[in-house]
Amino acid sequence: MNKKQKNLMYRLIASALMMIVLHFLPIRGILRFVLYMIPYLTIGYDVLRKAFKGIMNRQPFDECFLMAVATIGAMALAVTKSGDYTEAVAVMFFYQLGEFFQMVAVGKSRKNITELMDIRPDHANLLTEEGIEVVDPDEVEVGSVIVVNPGEKIALDGVVIEGSSSLNTAALTGESIPRDVSEGSEVISGCINMSGVLKIRTSKEFEESTASKILDLVENASSRKSRSENFISKFARYYTPIVVYSALALGIGMPLIRILFLAADPMWGQWIYRALTFLVISCPCALVISIPLTFFAGIGGAGRAGVLVKGSNYLELLSKAGTVVFDKTGTLTRGSFEVGGIHHSDMEDAELLRLAAYVESASSHPISKSLVKAHGLEIEREKVTDIEEISGKGVKGLVDGRHVAAGNEKLMKDMGIDYRPCSHPGTVVHMAVDGRYAGHILISDLPKDKSARAIDKLKKLGISRIVMLTGDMNSAAEYVAAELGIDEVYSELLPGDKVGMLEKIMDDNGQKAQNRPSIFVGDGINDAPVLTRADIGIAMGALGSDAAIEAADVVLMDDDPTHVAVAISIARKCMRIVYENIYFSIGVKILCLILGAFGIAGMWLAIFADVGVMVIAVLNAIRALFVSGKKISK
Repeated sequence: MNKKQKNLMYRLIASALMMIVLHFLPIRGILRFVLYMIPYLTIGYDVLRKAFKGIMNRQPFDECFLMAVATIGAMALAVTKSGDYTEAVAVMFFYQLGEFFQMVAVGKSRKNITELMDIRPDHANLLTEEGIEVVDPDEVEVGSVIVVNPGEKIALDGVVIEGSSSLNTAALTGESIPRDVSEGSEVISGCINMSGVLKIRTSKEFEESTASKILDLVENASSRKSRSENFISKFARYYTPIVVYSALALGIGMPLIRILFLAADPMWGQWIYRALTFLVISCPCALVISIPLTFFAGIGGAGRAGVLVKGSNYLELLSKAGTVVFDKTGTLTRGSFEVGGIHHSDMEDAELLRLAAYVESASSHPISKSLVKAHGLEIEREKVTDIEEISGKGVKGLVDGRHVAAGNEKLMKDMGIDYRPCSHPGTVVHMAVDGRYAGHILISDLPKDKSARAIDKLKKLGISRIVMLTGDMNSAAEYVAAELGIDEVYSELLPGDKVGMLEKIMDDNGQKAQNRPSIFVGDGINDAPVLTRADIGIAMGALGSDAAIEAADVVLMDDDPTHVAVAISIARKCMRIVYENIYFSIGVKILCLILGAFGIAGMWLAIFADVGVMVIAVLNAIRALFVSGKKISK
C-alpha cells in the first residue's frame, strides 16, 4: 500500500470514528453543524478541491463536481430542514471508500504487471582488460562481453561464449521449466541465470534488447484503446452534463411547474432533495473506472499466461475472432528439418548431399541449415562462388567449378530440367548438376507435439475456419494438415502470395461484414507482411525477434500453438467482464435514477447506486487479472 492509499485509509478511519461519536452526542444547533463539518472536510477536502479546479478550468462536469454539489446541497438541507448531517457526510465517506477500493485494485493490477514485467536489469557486469566493471546496461556496446553470475538477470541479448547454466524464463514465457544453455546458445535479456557463471557476447544494444522492447510494449498497451473504452469516454463526456441539467430541471423546474401551472405548494425542499439524490445516483464512476481497469487487468492476466497483447483494442478483436490462419513451418511444425532420404541419384549419396550443403551454405533458411547439418563437415567457403538465391524456388551456385542448383519443382521447370517427383510426404529438394537432374533429397519437418491439441481447442472455442498457408510442397502440406485435422490448406506459396491468399480468406465468408476478425499466426520473422495485413497478427515462439514485436499485435512468448486458444479465451473472459460491468452499472443507474426522480429512492439508496455499484464493478474487473491459460492449454 503506497503513501496515498495509506493517507486515504487513515482519513476514512478517522472520519468514520468521528461520525460514530457524533451520532451519540446530544448536540444541536450551530455546534452540531461545525462538529459534523470536521469529518466531512477530513474525508472530502480533496474532492471539493478537484471540483473547484474543474470549475476554474471550465471543465466542471465530472464525478467530483457531482459529489461536491450533492453533499453541499445535502448539508444545506440539513441546516434548513432536518438537522441531520449524517447523509451528507456518509455520501462523501462512501464515495471515498469506493475510491479507496479502486486505488487498491489498480495498485494490485499494477503490482502484478510490474512483477510480471520485472525483467529490466539494474546493471551489467562488463568484462574489460582491467577486470569486471559494473555499468549501466545502456553503456554496453554491441560485441562486448558481459559476465552473468548465478541469480542475476541477463542484461542484454547475446550468445554464450563460455559457461553453461539453466535460465529461469518465467517472467518472459510464463513457463516454470528452466531452459538449459551452453556455449553457442543464444540468450535474451530478462532471463535469470540460475546456476553457472556465463560469459555472453552481446548482439544488441540495450534499447534494442528483448527486455526493453517488451517493457515498451506493455507500457504503451494502454494507449491503444478498445471500442468499448472509447464508448465509455464519449458516454461520460455527454452523460454528465445531461444529468446535471436534468437535476436542475428536477430541483428547480418541478417546483416552478407546481407554482405556475398547478397552483400548488412548490415543495422546494423535497424537489431539491430529489435533485441532489439524482446527482449522487447519476455519477458514472463505475463505468469510467471499471472498464479501463478490466482491460488493464486483462492485459496483465494475459501476460501472466505468456501472451503479450499490445493494446486493449486487440483483446476486443481476439474475443470476436472467426478465422485463424496458421503458417506451417516453425509454427505448427517443429521447424527442425532432417534429411529423411536421397532418391533417384546417379552419384554417391554423400557427394550429392555435399553439393547441396555447399550451395545452400549461405542461406539462413531452416532447410538449408538441415542440409549443412546432415553433411556434418566444415564448409570450405572458398569452394563456393556465384551463389544466387531465387525467392520461393531455391539456390544456384558454383561448387568446385560445377553448376549446382538446389530447389523445388518450380526451379527445375525454369531451368528446363526433367525432374522426378517424390511420393513421400515432406519437403523435396531437387538437385541439378551441370544442367542434368541428379536426384532429390527428402526433408521432413514433423508437427509439434501440441499442434493437434491446439487445432482441437480452437474448434471447441467455435472458431469457424482454420486454414494453413505454406510455401512448402503440396504433399508435405497435405500430410501435416491431415495429421492436425486442418481441412483447408494452401501450399507452394511465395511470401507475397501469402498476403494475397490471406486477403482472399478474409473476404470469402464476409467475416468483416459480420464483425468476425481474422487471425494470422506466424513465426514473426519471414511472415511480417502477413502479420501486418491480418486483423490480428500473432507472432508465436518469436520472442527476441524484432520482426515479431514490430509487426505482430500479439506476441506469444514461447512456441506452444495451444497459446493461440489461450489468448482467445482470455480475451473472451475479459470482454465478458467488460459487458457485465456495462450492463450492471447502466441497469442499476437507470433503475435508481427513475426511483430517485419519483422520490422513492433516498440518499442512502443513491449511495449504493453510486459507490456500491462502483465497488462491485471494480471487484469484478480485477477478476480479469487472474485469468489462467493453464487449463486451456492442457
